[in-house]
Amino acid sequence: MLQRLGRGLTFIAGSVVGGLALAFVIVALHPSLIGAPPPAPAASRPSAPVAAQAPERREAPVLSYASAVERAAPAVVNIYTARVVTEQVNPFFGNFGELFGNVLPLYRQRIERTLGSGVIVDKEGHIVTNYHVIANAAAIRVQLADGRVAVPRIVGVDPDTDLAVLQISLPHLPVIAFGQSNDVRVGDVVLAIGNPLGLSQTVTNGIVSATGREDLGISAFDDFIQTDAPINFGNSGGALVNSNGQLIGINTAIAAKNLGVEGIGFAIPVDMVRGVLHDIIKYGKVIRGWIGIVPQDISASQASQLGLAHGGVVIANMYVGSPAQKAGLKPGDLLLALGGAAVHSAEDARVEIARQKPGSTLTVRVQRGTKELTLTVQVKEQPN
Repeated sequence: MLQRLGRGLTFIAGSVVGGLALAFVIVALHPSLIGAPPPAPAASRPSAPVAAQAPERREAPVLSYASAVERAAPAVVNIYTARVVTEQVNPFFGNFGELFGNVLPLYRQRIERTLGSGVIVDKEGHIVTNYHVIANAAAIRVQLADGRVAVPRIVGVDPDTDLAVLQISLPHLPVIAFGQSNDVRVGDVVLAIGNPLGLSQTVTNGIVSATGREDLGISAFDDFIQTDAPINFGNSGGALVNSNGQLIGINTAIAAKNLGVEGIGFAIPVDMVRGVLHDIIKYGKVIRGWIGIVPQDISASQASQLGLAHGGVVIANMYVGSPAQKAGLKPGDLLLALGGAAVHSAEDARVEIARQKPGSTLTVRVQRGTKELTLTVQVKEQPN
């Protein structure tokens, strides 16, 4: 009996020891089971606290004018010209030719190639560029941004504004959208698109530095947009566009780059381009009014030396037999108003007269000595 009881206790003790050993192994492999509370019923289980989320990281917006370039650049073309240049050559070295007395000069001709840009302005293929880009060219070639090449015809030129209009015949032409140069403000962002140094479809950017720049000696009618957007040789005739990709000017000139001047470029305002473009397409030339006077700005000190009451705009000269002379105007008259609009500068006078239609009449108010006179002048078309 005792022997049977001992064997039972031994079996129970072995089972307990074995169970504890198995539990030890399980806990060693899964320590997270120690002290884990039983799961609560679904209905009474408390909701887990929501962990605080890190704030979403937002990228800074990218400032880009890519959309403006995509709209405008396809309509900007490269213009390649070739002109024949005749130059005198010296057949002798140094002054050796003087030993032979008067010697007939020798001349040679060479081909000079130039680069420029232009802007397609309508589906009919009209291209606006600078007159100086195509002046005296023996051959002209136009290359579009998509690689197509065409030989244009010259529709008309206007040296007074340094503008020219060409035309090409190709299907599906890109056309630039026109803006309003009267809305341009100093500080506006602008992009210059062109063919500088033969690097086609180059875009530079800057701001409008000034508007209404006059008396630069670039053309007869100066009214330029000044910009610091880099304009280099080959940009002439290209597009100056606003941040919406609209044309606001035709890039024309840079100031004294040979003197190291940087960041001063000039563009013809698109509002002036519109009028020139309209007349050249319709008439083959620009129709302007003319009365035959040469206006000039004078200071107060210059006026006193001439015996005039004050400074302003004086009629410096006039053409013999001109409408102004026939109407009784005289050199030395101070211009006060043209057609009721006050005259502030010689450029004002030139522009106002040019706006008049040939065949119309223009009232001119002047000061002659101490008297003010109002005369009526018959406007004629400006002669070539």
